[in-house]
Amino acid sequence: MASMTLQMAQRGVITVPKELRESYGLRPGDSFTLIDLGGVFVLSRRRSEIDVIADKVAAQWAENGESLQTMLTALRDERTRRGD
Repeated sequence: MASMTLQMAQRGVITVPKELRESYGLRPGDSFTLIDLGGVFVLSRRRSEIDVIADKVAAQWAENGESLQTMLTALRDERTRRGD
């Protein structure tokens, strides 16, 4: 694993070195997921699994006529009913 030093420019821009862009076929407009592991940053070309799962849950809720707000309301109502 190679170690490279990068510098942040104005507005938070970090340039991926040309060698890596060419090696991995990175192009302008490509999307990445940045994961903060307590100060250690992981940059991935693919979406995080959490985002994929959240989209699937949201799609299922929408299909069932639900939303995050209706689910939170139902949870609050159930807790009240049970005395939690």
